[in-house]
Amino acid sequence: MAACMLCRRVPRLQYLPGCRKGFAQAQYLHIKSKCETDDQEEKKRVSQQQEFSQGYRLRYNPSSYYHSVCNSANLCSQTDDEDKQLFSPHAPSFWQQSNHYSVSCSRHLSSSKNRLLDLSFNKVPEPERPTVSLYQRTPVPPDVKVDSRAFLKCRPEYASVALDLTQRPQPIEWVEVLPILQKVTIFKDRMKPSDVSQFLMELSKLHPDKVPLVRSDQRFIMLLRYSVENLRLFSHLQLLEVLESFVWLDMPSSHTVLEVYEAELSHRANEMTLHQLLLAADLWRCIGKQVPQFLQNLYDHVYLYLGQIGVSELVQLLYIMGEGRFCPKDLIHPLEQLLMRHLKWLHPEEVGTVCLGLFKSQTSISEGAVTHVVDRALSLVTEMSDFAMVNVLKYLRFSYLFHRGWLEAMAQEVPQRAHRMGVKGLMHVVLTCSALHYRNDSILVAVAERVPSLVPHCRSKDASKLLWAYGSLGFSPVQSPSFYLSLTEALRQKKAEFQRFPEHLLTGLLGLVFVSQFPEDLLALALSPDFVNLALKCTQLDLKRDLLTLDGAVALELPQWTGPRLSCELRQEATEMLWKFAQSDMCQKLEVVEAESALRDLLGGEKFVRKRMILPHTRTIDLEVHLDSAGQPIPVNLPSLEQSPTITPSHQGWEKLNTGVTITDELLAQLINTKGSTDLPLRGKPTSLHRLRPDESERLFDSVLDLTGDLKETLNKPRNSSGRQDSKSTVKIAIQVSSRNHYCSRSQQLLGLHAMKRRHLQLAGFKVVELSYQEWYPILRKSRAEKMAYLHCKIYNSLS
Repeated sequence: MAACMLCRRVPRLQYLPGCRKGFAQAQYLHIKSKCETDDQEEKKRVSQQQEFSQGYRLRYNPSSYYHSVCNSANLCSQTDDEDKQLFSPHAPSFWQQSNHYSVSCSRHLSSSKNRLLDLSFNKVPEPERPTVSLYQRTPVPPDVKVDSRAFLKCRPEYASVALDLTQRPQPIEWVEVLPILQKVTIFKDRMKPSDVSQFLMELSKLHPDKVPLVRSDQRFIMLLRYSVENLRLFSHLQLLEVLESFVWLDMPSSHTVLEVYEAELSHRANEMTLHQLLLAADLWRCIGKQVPQFLQNLYDHVYLYLGQIGVSELVQLLYIMGEGRFCPKDLIHPLEQLLMRHLKWLHPEEVGTVCLGLFKSQTSISEGAVTHVVDRALSLVTEMSDFAMVNVLKYLRFSYLFHRGWLEAMAQEVPQRAHRMGVKGLMHVVLTCSALHYRNDSILVAVAERVPSLVPHCRSKDASKLLWAYGSLGFSPVQSPSFYLSLTEALRQKKAEFQRFPEHLLTGLLGLVFVSQFPEDLLALALSPDFVNLALKCTQLDLKRDLLTLDGAVALELPQWTGPRLSCELRQEATEMLWKFAQSDMCQKLEVVEAESALRDLLGGEKFVRKRMILPHTRTIDLEVHLDSAGQPIPVNLPSLEQSPTITPSHQGWEKLNTGVTITDELLAQLINTKGSTDLPLRGKPTSLHRLRPDESERLFDSVLDLTGDLKETLNKPRNSSGRQDSKSTVKIAIQVSSRNHYCSRSQQLLGLHAMKRRHLQLAGFKVVELSYQEWYPILRKSRAEKMAYLHCKIYNSLS
């Protein structure tokens, strides 16, 4: 790539200030007429010189989460104009491809925890889409940098357990390094361990721009060989000095010499102090090498030093555990005790580091301990950096702890800080709100206004998680059209990233589908056979149910759809997987079992109530009831229907089979006059559902403590019977037993998946009856008669 670039730069070298004079002299000797150029030509040269000096400038703008890379083959084939665009600080984001990590987004089969690839799928190149003008026509702001090691400045004690990367040694020039390299040649095998460590420390002071020259020098390679040969003769301090020199020399983490050093340090762990072990672990972190063997030795020796662990040692240990993504289970309890002991002394940045370490290492401490940590964070929230504040939110999300005080503080802090925060931090803010089912429009609007300007810095992961969070919380596109438009366009710009992370495309599309947004080009890609095969090969996540949800949503909401669909075999496989889980979990919940039993008693038997997944792609179960035009129940649980939970039964001829029992006058009299009876005679002449008289409804609900007055009004209001009597069609009712997990916290706002389910049931021709947790759960403690009366009221309400 370098050679290719040089070939294209050579014609421009004549315009460089240092070369221009010599170039002109050569032209004068050989072609005298060149000295007589007119003023217009001279101005043109000056203009070109200025253009080159301004355009040939590589802007380094690193992200704290990934490194940009360019394809060298494509780079050499671009024109000069494209080359200028590549090195421009305003180059569009699709020139960059990034490395990132995968985080599962609620793709586990649990009822209590709620997650474009350009593979030449199409032989014809896809036409380029215009980018969203919101961020195309404005200059791209620089990405926001965060200092993940800012806590090291909180107290001087960290100097003995960590390396301050901001305190680089005073740089020396190349001419000062040459004598050191010459000594390496002279000393050769006579070098002592102290000489080796001293030479490496001196070389590490070289200016960063010249460090690659040292690493490629044969004398430096010889020095490394001497260090390995004499490694066992090094003192602990000398070993740590050499490791520090490797940090400043930017040694590649894959360098083979580092493996030898890790083995030596692991062997010496028994002899090293706690501070030396923590410092060595931090140096490995700065080098960027994973050293699980050494870290295990560190953790094994922590028990010996529990009495010596103060605030700085504890915070540094948790930081190391977080960066190593592991915490031994037998250390969790001692660490929790230490944390509670030192909590009141922690500074704001240290609280953030503690939360980040616990989050990254997936360490679960007790709910009480988490509450105390967040209480401490709340008392310091105004002094916290944005980075520390986001880290607290990350651990809240991991712990599933709804801390009202902290979340209310976020409603004040996030709108004030959003304009200066980066896209990664904002993504974690709203992802935590989504995980905790906390919808606050102040937070959501502030983030939605900030995100479009940061889209060029979005990874596919950021865009997809943002869309998922907003879709889950039911944030309408009408409230911020530019937010959804810009992030949808970001997904298109990041197609190449989905080859490695197919789950990101599915996550983003699910968030869009929750709020009835259907980008057909992206949906066609997600449901294409090649992409489906790629997603199914994802070993870490099971993406079948995400694919099934997208496919089902397309089938119901895009009736004109002619694009790809999932195969029948895959739909059946995903459905059976979901149904198997539902039978072992959702179907066994007390509130569902009681509702099913009471409905059977009310309607006349098992065949009138069917517990199944009416729409498998919505991932939840319903109690299905059918009524005829006269309001009498129709059997829905025939033996032939038990073969699959996905088959929609035919209703032909069910009127002839109807032997069920509906609410009769005698039964109502028994319901009104019976207190606490659980065994009621339910045999009587079936009649249609009818309205209760005012005096009956008053007496009926006297014994039900938590029923609302609205239900009484429903029972007594006039029926619009003419419409139902004229209708010859069967009334299909889907009775849902809801829980708190279906709603945003402390509100009646349905979460995205459940709002979509209501929408889809209605599109499929069902009337939806909800047994809300506010009403149904208290009735579970009541008599069977009261449960039946409540269900009769709810079903009648759906028919009105």
